[in-house]
Amino acid sequence: MKFALRLPVVGLGLLLSACQMVGPNYEVPKDAALNRADLQGALASQNSNVVSAPVPQDWWRLYQDPRLDELVRQALASNTELRVAAANLTRAHAQVEEAQAQGGLNGSVKMGAERLQESGEAFLIPEKVPVANIGQIALNASYQFDLWGTLKRGVEAAQANADATQAAADTARITLVAEVVRAYTQVCAANEEYEIARSSLDLQEQSLTLVQRLRDAGRGDETQVTRTQTQFKTLRAELPRYQAAQQAGLFTLSMLLAKPVADLPAGTAQCAELPHMAKLLPVGDGAALLKRRPDIRQAERTLAAATANIGVATGQLYPDISIGATVGTIGILDNLGQPSTNRWGFGPLLTWTVPTNGSRARIREAEASTQAALAHFDGVVLNAIRETQTGLAQYTALLDRRDALADAERSAQEAADQTHRFYQAGRASFLADLQATRTYTDVRAQLAAANTQVAAGQINLFLALGGGWESSNN
Repeated sequence: MKFALRLPVVGLGLLLSACQMVGPNYEVPKDAALNRADLQGALASQNSNVVSAPVPQDWWRLYQDPRLDELVRQALASNTELRVAAANLTRAHAQVEEAQAQGGLNGSVKMGAERLQESGEAFLIPEKVPVANIGQIALNASYQFDLWGTLKRGVEAAQANADATQAAADTARITLVAEVVRAYTQVCAANEEYEIARSSLDLQEQSLTLVQRLRDAGRGDETQVTRTQTQFKTLRAELPRYQAAQQAGLFTLSMLLAKPVADLPAGTAQCAELPHMAKLLPVGDGAALLKRRPDIRQAERTLAAATANIGVATGQLYPDISIGATVGTIGILDNLGQPSTNRWGFGPLLTWTVPTNGSRARIREAEASTQAALAHFDGVVLNAIRETQTGLAQYTALLDRRDALADAERSAQEAADQTHRFYQAGRASFLADLQATRTYTDVRAQLAAANTQVAAGQINLFLALGGGWESSNN
């Protein structure tokens, strides 16, 4: 009898000693794009408009605009997309807990009572068994051994998916910040350009009045009046565009902050000056970029989950082994708990589905998914570098154009001031003075539009750099 009990224990010990992890152990492939040396270097070695300093976590504070800071703070606290991301993250963590709870020790309790007419033939007797009140109470416990590491691979996959979900939440955060800054910039730019357009319209109206007087005095013709009226009406037609842009920016902020336009921070709707960055834009280097961007981290964690799923699929080829015990009582209700109704037992249980039901195909499917995840990972890395390099090139071009227009604006202002002095001295006509001022106003409008494009280029570049998510974990 002792030998009979010792044999399954020895066999179980041998099985446990053979425990191993099925499937490949995950590591970032050496030939992945993330490890390419040419992607690790400086991003701004030939660019004097940016500096290779670390990208700050709260990059929008570089604008030193308290109203913008408050907009971002409120958006991070109440945005609906971030609420969705938080719920997804909670669900992913629950899935990790669910995976960790698989296998190991499990227990159950079963209780029941019924009025039963049992079949006599079930007990190999010809007589009818009397009707009786039958009850049962049973306590069951089992322990499933993860001999092949299948359950551990499942935990690895769930944890990697949770990490990828966290990265997706970080991506939502930096996208939200960029959209808030973009919408605020749109409001400020629209108000600024509207004021310049109003000034230009006022000058055109003065010009129209002048040519009408010249026509009435016999010193002009109707063609000139008509042409000037056309220019006046064209400029007036532009005003609604700026008003619509300002309203669109406010509505976007309202959506991003999840509150009515009237409840936005004071002065938001009246902002008429673009936020300016007082220092060179920090961009860091390629190595820091590849570590910082959450979409790269999300793709890498997705690859890790896909690799772990190979082990989960491989584990289906092998049997599940557990050991269980049960103790309880079953019989007529009045006799429950008496020796004649008590029962117990323990022993091992082996469950094995012969791998002819597509198990090997599922392994190949998991391996193909891993290859797809690796290709996607490489694509995300390369796209991150492309976005950043493109953003740098476009930002430089926008700055060059803005600087050229700023130089033209200074020249136009100087010409307008000089013409006005000539007019006051009687050496130039009022029309010449008016035209010089209008030219200056036109260049101002072009410069304002160029500044708006520079601000948009900065936002796009910061979005490509992937900064601004770290504070969510502080």
